[in-house]
Amino acid sequence: MTDYGELFRELAIPRRVGTPNHQKVREILKRELQIRGFSIDEHLFEGRPSRAFFGAPRIVQGVNLIASRQPDRQTVRPSVWLVAHYDSKGQPISMAVRLIGFGLLVVGLLALLVKPIVGITILAIAFAIISQNRVTDNSPGALDNATALVAVFMTLDQLPPALNVGVIFPDAEEYGLVGARALAEERASLLAESSVVNLDGLDDTGRATAFMHRPGPIATGVVEALKARPWRWLPVIVDGLALCSAARECVTIMKGNWRTMTIVHRPSDTTRRVRLDGAALVAAGLARVLRNP
Repeated sequence: MTDYGELFRELAIPRRVGTPNHQKVREILKRELQIRGFSIDEHLFEGRPSRAFFGAPRIVQGVNLIASRQPDRQTVRPSVWLVAHYDSKGQPISMAVRLIGFGLLVVGLLALLVKPIVGITILAIAFAIISQNRVTDNSPGALDNATALVAVFMTLDQLPPALNVGVIFPDAEEYGLVGARALAEERASLLAESSVVNLDGLDDTGRATAFMHRPGPIATGVVEALKARPWRWLPVIVDGLALCSAARECVTIMKGNWRTMTIVHRPSDTTRRVRLDGAALVAAGLARVLRNP
């Protein structure tokens, strides 16, 4: 029986793309997938990071992990893909502060049209915040996104092995969905006619949220099982935004509250503040839906 707490501690280490810890976590994920009888395809890619980050490399190289139990993956595709990105990043500011900064940028631009002096003042504050949108390697990424990685394995362990469910662990999400975009462009056939359930940040507190990129029966079932709050738009950047273009249906499940966003990308995002209650709750609900679609 898997010790999920121990696995969580193995995964929740600083693992910015290209670092030794990043490769170490990838090997742990491969180990856990192989234990469960999955064959693994490593999708190597490279792409440009988002221009919103300061100090990011010009080109990012990464590895998406694609796993299936089907013996002939060329002709038999999983009907459902469980997805969770495995890279992490640190930043001088939390996600909450970053959202405030970009919100002030919009307000400042609008204020320029009415009261230029006020608009300039707001924009100065916004740019001061946004200038801290740099990528570091000082966050263990327990909540974002080791909780979701563990939740994928919790879900698999509650499903019959014969169920046609695959796993995708995208890379370089923290640089602007680089791995998911490459997957959607280069391996679109993997996702065609499939349901994608992307997990991203599952805190113990707060209500589950469903970002409905492309609604469908699985997404609707998960929303009902988790009593999640469904949204068609949210001010967050998640892999589901890239993968939904190639999938039949796509939903991202998150769980938390405003305090959760003050932790993400900070050194305080450690295993000490997470019990995995949220991950277990989401995994149980997701497994119920997949067993009885």
